[in-house]
Amino acid sequence: MFADSAKIIIKSGKGGNGHVSFRREKYVPNGGPDGGDGGHGGNLIFQVDEGLNTLGDFRHKRKYAAENGEDGKKRNCHGKNGEDLVVKVPAGTIVRDAESGKVIADMSGGNKRQIILKGGRGGLGNQNFATATMQAPKYAQPGQPGIELEVRLELKVIADVGLVGFPNVGKSTLLARVTNARPKIANYHFTTLNPNLGVVDLEGTGGFVIADIPGLIEGASQGVGLGHEFLRHIERTKAIIHIVDAASVEGRDPIADIYAINQELKDFNPELLKKPQVIAANKIDVIYDEAESALPILKEEFEPQGIQVFPISAVSGKGLKELLYYVNELLLKLDAPPVVYEQEFFPETAVFKSDAYTVEYNQKDNVYVVEGPKIEKMLGYTNIDSEKGFLFFQNFLREHGILEDLEHAGISEGDTVRMYGWEFDYYK
Repeated sequence: MFADSAKIIIKSGKGGNGHVSFRREKYVPNGGPDGGDGGHGGNLIFQVDEGLNTLGDFRHKRKYAAENGEDGKKRNCHGKNGEDLVVKVPAGTIVRDAESGKVIADMSGGNKRQIILKGGRGGLGNQNFATATMQAPKYAQPGQPGIELEVRLELKVIADVGLVGFPNVGKSTLLARVTNARPKIANYHFTTLNPNLGVVDLEGTGGFVIADIPGLIEGASQGVGLGHEFLRHIERTKAIIHIVDAASVEGRDPIADIYAINQELKDFNPELLKKPQVIAANKIDVIYDEAESALPILKEEFEPQGIQVFPISAVSGKGLKELLYYVNELLLKLDAPPVVYEQEFFPETAVFKSDAYTVEYNQKDNVYVVEGPKIEKMLGYTNIDSEKGFLFFQNFLREHGILEDLEHAGISEGDTVRMYGWEFDYYK
């Protein structure tokens, strides 16, 4: 089964903790601090693999984590950096934040490799905190945590031209006829369950990439049937070829079919209707009287709108040369760059924003409560039992405006402040 969407959890590596240790040598009775730094956590990287054309592998494995950095060691030994994790995806994969839907990365165009989540920094060992007045610091910095994020992967095929049409009108047959693609073909609805790509080679010109998009039914823009699995692939294309059954073999109205498909395109994304369109009136090999076929009314309806109609037979090949050279000329005039989505969501910024804190007065306990990831992290890598560590923490509260916020909340000297199990008396 073709898979063009998946939801996974990714995580960068945590930085290793800094180490607390002191030199202990036979002739050095008062050795200084020699705790090494922790190693950096591994990055989580997405990379395009040209050999992949589906997201099927992500249906079986949902969690991907880079390696954590090693803790620092004594004798100034640094911890080893964590290994990066490279996640391979097909070209055209869009990585979105699962909660907001915003784009983190578009793995198409020139973007073949991108760091999605950066690993946490390693913590500093206690040797970094030695000063003239604090020569034996008994605290070190913990490693920065990795970033964990749930993301949604979407595959949008990269093609110059998209073939659209209702099921069983001959899209797969046309693709097999004009390219080296070999899609499965049979005479029943929804034969094509995945986009098939093929390269059209034309004598005297460079040709173009064409995609047979899965068959459409009305209501697709609301997710009915193949729904969005069909429509999302149209967004990358520069032009659209409507394939209709000009012989009405199954009694369908080709004009109504074209308008129905365009309505679905409009409902999904109005910008799609701005793409140039061409109509391929297929199955003319089974038309015995052209005057009584759908061809005249197709031309009468759409050519005044600037949409050319080409009678073709995907089976015999009749009319295909004219259609393909026309489309090629159309693409050369467009000279439109492929659609590449800009980054909208920056994981590091989002995590930084989550470092916000709250200052609230708890009337029942008569304490001021300060909480938030920023506070919790600072408490984690500060030894407030030592004088130096406590002064360091006080400076942090002052520099980040937390003391000012406490004053705005009405705190007075001698009042109690509570932070994650720690309680302090407030004095200026």
